[in-house]
Amino acid sequence: MARYTGPKSKIARKFKEPIFGPDRALDKKNYPPGQHGPNRRRGKQSEYAVQLMEKQKAKYTYGILEKQFSNLFKEASRTKGITGENLLKLCESRLDNVVFRMGLAPSRRAARQLVGHKHFKVNGTVVNIPSFSLKEGDLVEVRERSKSLEVINESLANRKDNFDWIEWDAQSMKGKFVNAPERQQIPENIKEQLIVELYSK
Repeated sequence: MARYTGPKSKIARKFKEPIFGPDRALDKKNYPPGQHGPNRRRGKQSEYAVQLMEKQKAKYTYGILEKQFSNLFKEASRTKGITGENLLKLCESRLDNVVFRMGLAPSRRAARQLVGHKHFKVNGTVVNIPSFSLKEGDLVEVRERSKSLEVINESLANRKDNFDWIEWDAQSMKGKFVNAPERQQIPENIKEQLIVELYSK
């Protein structure tokens, strides 16, 4: 199962955003990583560099590697509507992301691992593919034998966010993917138009 396994704080500092979740390194070192730290002179970035950075940020945020992300973009461009928004909708519809949004995991990385270890069912069937794309009305539930897992219960206890496009039943530990979210419902700070411009070159 291909996934990014490198340093998280370094990447977060590069983008100056906690894309992997809360990170104390960002508070202590609010400048990009590198040998010369804050003293390095950085010239104005080219248009291509800005677009590439935005694509990299989206990839790291959702935990998607290059080939997968490229395929998602192709699918988004074939779908009716605005390509950039379609791309984010496809990213948000991934099973690992929805598990994270439901509050069943503290991060997307943890959600990906839990999905891979077969802790969830989709419409009554065990699914262990993090990139599995959910459709409108799909039901995601915690398997009976996994309901006592400490990581899931701790994450649910700290659950703060509620999303209009997800219905959650705490009693049965089951959630419904109502529909793919609209752009204004997605909280991620991603300029999707720059990604479209990059792939359109």
